[in-house]
Amino acid sequence: MMKKWLFSLSIAIAGFSALSFTASHNDPAKPGSATGNHLVAPKPTADPALIKKGEYLVTIMGCADCHSPKKFTPQGPVPDMDRFLSGHNENEKLPPYDRNTVKDGQWAMFTGQMTAVAGIWGVSFAANLTPDETGIGNWTLEQFTKAFQQGKYRGLDNTRMLLPPMPWPQYANVKNEDVKAIFAYLKSLKPIKNTVPMPIPPGQ
Repeated sequence: MMKKWLFSLSIAIAGFSALSFTASHNDPAKPGSATGNHLVAPKPTADPALIKKGEYLVTIMGCADCHSPKKFTPQGPVPDMDRFLSGHNENEKLPPYDRNTVKDGQWAMFTGQMTAVAGIWGVSFAANLTPDETGIGNWTLEQFTKAFQQGKYRGLDNTRMLLPPMPWPQYANVKNEDVKAIFAYLKSLKPIKNTVPMPIPPGQ
């Protein structure tokens, strides 16, 4: 009887140990847990104060004026918060316009959504600033800083310059800590899948 009891107890302990081992290996979200032979670190989160500062900067700099589709209200157009900072809608067709009006540089024209602009440079489209892969989801802070301060497309060397009306020359002297805050805030937004069209060259 004693042998049978000890045998049952050993089986129960072994079963509990196996369950605990399995749980610790199958919970990758748990800080310090293991997957195979690799420790899984907890996902880092941005400082809430940094995100709040970034939100303030994005708001006072008017980024949503161009980078957000609009809803029209009795008070005029306001950002569509369901598509906030997602850039020019990939499904929106450009309305017809007289290209002669902009070809000499005397005029530039916004669409009603204010996410596309026609000028002497052609037609430019506001970028998707959300953390989706079609936006800045795969960008590094270094890329964002280079795009923001140096006007380089996608923040990469040997690429074209950002087109008007993006006012990057005015942002060239923005402090790096402010750029970091803006980037942290944008990365905290809801990702929105939206592949913004490439610019249209003049005369096309």
